[in-house]
Amino acid sequence: MVLHSHSAQITYGKVTYERKTNLYKRLKHWEDVKEWVKESEKVKVDEFELTFTDSLSCFKPVESEYRDNFEWATSLNTTYQNKTSDSKVTFKKIWGEEFMLKDSLSKRKWKITDGQRTIAGFNCRKAIWVENDSSRVYAWYADEIVPGFGPESFNGLPGLILGLASEDGGTIYFAKKVEVIQPKPEVFQLPKTKRNL
Repeated sequence: MVLHSHSAQITYGKVTYERKTNLYKRLKHWEDVKEWVKESEKVKVDEFELTFTDSLSCFKPVESEYRDNFEWATSLNTTYQNKTSDSKVTFKKIWGEEFMLKDSLSKRKWKITDGQRTIAGFNCRKAIWVENDSSRVYAWYADEIVPGFGPESFNGLPGLILGLASEDGGTIYFAKKVEVIQPKPEVFQLPKTKRNL
């Protein structure tokens, strides 16, 4: 298994992300619930995998045997993106039932900056998306990895997003590992679900 090679652009593979969610910030409007959050449980950590080709991606949670008290406080969505058909499909669990949401790919206007950092062994450039007048999302993408996919339904940059953070730091994704492996076609097949949103 090759983790990565700097000799050519990467057009397929798998990325393992760690998402850290600051529950104090996520639950800031729920004062009663915030009091339950112990200092040791303040940050909830989840792991995700993004499998991709030059035109397809599947972002899904990594199953964990460990269950925590605040499992309900964060979402563990699975998102499929298809550049060829300009579409995305997201599977969401709401109160234990799975729903499917179909839409076109999100069109975000990113501002690419001079900022740089190394993530999972790749030099990444910083980009900013202004969600509204008071909220920004920061992304770090690798030029070496051609498809512009990323965590959840984020996309639209000149390389794969290896880091993503909300402005307040409430939710942060960072790649832990990038593997250059050819994905099996079945990874991109949509599972059957009972209900559409």
